[in-house]
Amino acid sequence: MRQKLPLAAAGLLGPATSVVVLMLAAPLALLFRDSLNRFDVTELMIETVTAANYTRFFTETFYWEVLRTTILVAATVAVLCVALGLPLAWRLARTTSRWKSLMMLLVILPLFIGSTVRTVGWMILFARNGMMDSVAGLFGTRVDLMYTTTAVIIGTLSVNLPFMVLTLQSVFEGIDDRLTEAAQGLGATPSRAFWRVVWPLALPGVMISAILSFILGMNAYATPVLLGGPRFQMMAPLVFWEFNTNSNWPFSAALAFILMATTLLLTSLSNFLVPRRYRA
Repeated sequence: MRQKLPLAAAGLLGPATSVVVLMLAAPLALLFRDSLNRFDVTELMIETVTAANYTRFFTETFYWEVLRTTILVAATVAVLCVALGLPLAWRLARTTSRWKSLMMLLVILPLFIGSTVRTVGWMILFARNGMMDSVAGLFGTRVDLMYTTTAVIIGTLSVNLPFMVLTLQSVFEGIDDRLTEAAQGLGATPSRAFWRVVWPLALPGVMISAILSFILGMNAYATPVLLGGPRFQMMAPLVFWEFNTNSNWPFSAALAFILMATTLLLTSLSNFLVPRRYRA
C-alpha cells in the first residue's frame, strides 16, 4: 500500500506539473536563451552565447540607477501600504456593523477599474492647472506633482492598497477575538493587547502582504510611464523600451531576467526581517 502512494501522488501532481513546465518554465528558458544572444542594428538578434548583455547592465551606471529607483519606489509603496492598510483592515475585520458589506465593496470597487484608467485620473489631479493646482492657486501656491517620484509612488500606492487591505483583513479575521479579550481581562489596554497578542500572530501575514505589494511595485509599468514621464525610469518600462523601440531583444531579455532575479532575491531576504519565533 505504501509503495502505491508515491505513484498516486505522481499521478495527481503530474498534469499540473506538466502545465507549469510548459506554460512557465519553457518560455523562461527560451527567454534566457535569447538574453545570451548578440544584438546587431541590421540583423537585430544574432544567435550566439555571450554574457555581453549582462555585463553591459552591471558596468553602466545608468542601469544601476534605474534598478535603485525601482527598488526604492517599490519598497516605499510596500511600507506605505502596510501603514495605511493595517488600521483599515483591522477595523474591517473586527466590525460587526451592518455596513460591513458596503465597506468591503468600497475596498474592492477600485479593482473593477483598470490601473491605467486610475492612473489617468491621477494625471488629471496632478497636471499643471489641474484640479489640485487650481485649488492650491486659491491660496497663492502651486502644486507641481506631475512627472515626479512622489506622483509615481502615490499612483502605485492606489493600485496596490486594495490588495493589501483584503489580504490583511483575512489575516485578522483568522485570529480569535477571545485572545484579545483574555489579554484585556488580564489588565492589558486595547493597544497593548494588539501589539503583544495580535501583532505577533499577524506578522507572517503582514509580511506576505508587504511582499505582494513590493512585487507589484517592482513590476509596475503603466503608472511610472504615465505619471513619471519619459525622464523617470523604472525597470519594467525600460524592458519594454529596449524591446519595442530599440528592438534590442537580447538586452531586453537580460533586463527582464535581472528584474526577476532581483525581485526574487529581495523577497527571499525579507523573510529574515520576521523574527524566527514568529515565522509560520
